[in-house]
Amino acid sequence: MSTNQIAIDGPAGAGKSTIARMVADRLGFIYIDTGAMYRTAALYLLREGVDPSDEKASAAAVSLADIQLVNENGNQKVLLNGEDVTGKIRTQEIGDAASLASRYGAVRRKLTALQREIAAKGNVVMDGRDIGTTVLPDAQLKIYLTADASVRAKRRYDQLAERGETGLSLSEIEEEIRARDRQDMERKNSPLKRAEDAVLVDSSNLTIGEVRDRILDAYRRSAGGDRRDS
Repeated sequence: MSTNQIAIDGPAGAGKSTIARMVADRLGFIYIDTGAMYRTAALYLLREGVDPSDEKASAAAVSLADIQLVNENGNQKVLLNGEDVTGKIRTQEIGDAASLASRYGAVRRKLTALQREIAAKGNVVMDGRDIGTTVLPDAQLKIYLTADASVRAKRRYDQLAERGETGLSLSEIEEEIRARDRQDMERKNSPLKRAEDAVLVDSSNLTIGEVRDRILDAYRRSAGGDRRDS
């Protein structure tokens, strides 16, 4: 079965998940949150008492984890060994552990295989760090979504403030984001980079709606092979 695939890559805080959901909803595609899958792997490691900085132990443990994405009434849920852990994977601790575990080749290979399996079943919008370069290299449309680090930090700061989480200053969050960028771009396995045929979308001065519309326009143009930076 031939499927349509939109791959959205970019650094932390660029708004990939929000935009990918909006694009998938507009097109009637399945949205696949690969970040949630890595966070779920991290949750499994912590539950099993495995140190995420231990590559060998992490790889061995994750090989035993059953991670699935399911869509119910238009909402995506992530299951860990049959348990819905959607609401348990968005903590700072899980995010930090996921950053460590996602560097390991064995962990990435397991989740990449699962992501490709899901994508083969229907039209998808998938976001992450290496979707267009590694997971779906033949995607019909590849997007590299980015924004200035200072803009991404302000967005993250506002999100945390809305939830009453004011432990970090704006400058501390920006430094964390810059450190995460370096880690993602310099890691040995599937580093973050723009695919050669990806459309660049810089959201620094765009609204969410404008970003969505640019990607939808790029999708409509993709049949003609027109690739332009936005």
